[in-house]
Amino acid sequence: MPAEIILQQTPDDAALLDKREQLAAVRTTLAERESELAQIRAQLKTFEGRYVRQVGILYAELDEIEARIAEREIDLYDSDSARRRAVETRQRAQETHDAAFGEAREAEEFDPPPSLKTLFREVAKRIHPDFGRDDTEQKHFTLLMARANQAYSRGDTETLQRLLDDHREINASIAGEGAAAELLRITRQIQHAERDIATLDAEHQTLLASEIAQLHLDAEAAAREHRDLLTELATNIREQIADAQHRFELIDRQISAHGK
Repeated sequence: MPAEIILQQTPDDAALLDKREQLAAVRTTLAERESELAQIRAQLKTFEGRYVRQVGILYAELDEIEARIAEREIDLYDSDSARRRAVETRQRAQETHDAAFGEAREAEEFDPPPSLKTLFREVAKRIHPDFGRDDTEQKHFTLLMARANQAYSRGDTETLQRLLDDHREINASIAGEGAAAELLRITRQIQHAERDIATLDAEHQTLLASEIAQLHLDAEAAAREHRDLLTELATNIREQIADAQHRFELIDRQISAHGK
């Protein structure tokens, strides 16, 4: 009867298996966090675009009329306070105009600088899924490449540089073969993933605390009551525009009556 061969698992093998399981779990969590954040970014971007089209451009129109009123009041009152108010209202009008129209113009004119293109190519050379040594690494590189593409589209140099630095640290500074070297590489990968999860969680909280996110929540609450908050805001601002236009015409008549 042949003797059974029992393979003993060494402590290094056990530690390596445990670390691999930790790495798989933390990468799963990271992928989930990235997906959640991408959805929130997309939702807020869509809502912000709607807000700008329905409300933002009206605020820009209102502030432009208010600036013209303040500038005409200089001719009527000829005082330092009138001049200060004219400067302040014109500055506010410029800010709301840029907020309403600047983002769309920047998106149309987005042309990544050569430094960003070079950095993206360097990252892609190292983390493209084609370079994965096995199915597990190919899947991981696919997620990294998706993150790199998103960072590139946002002009996010910091994230691209971190991806490049992480790859260099793991594959260049930790040389050698065997369980010890592999254990160290996996430990570093776990640390990087946990750091990235913390970064994503912080960005998540920042996004949810932003004004546009709060307005989005208010709009969703209004929708549950069968109301359209942005339409209501737009209606209110149009009324303010009509009132401001009336005040501008009144001041114009006063200045004409004074022969100015």
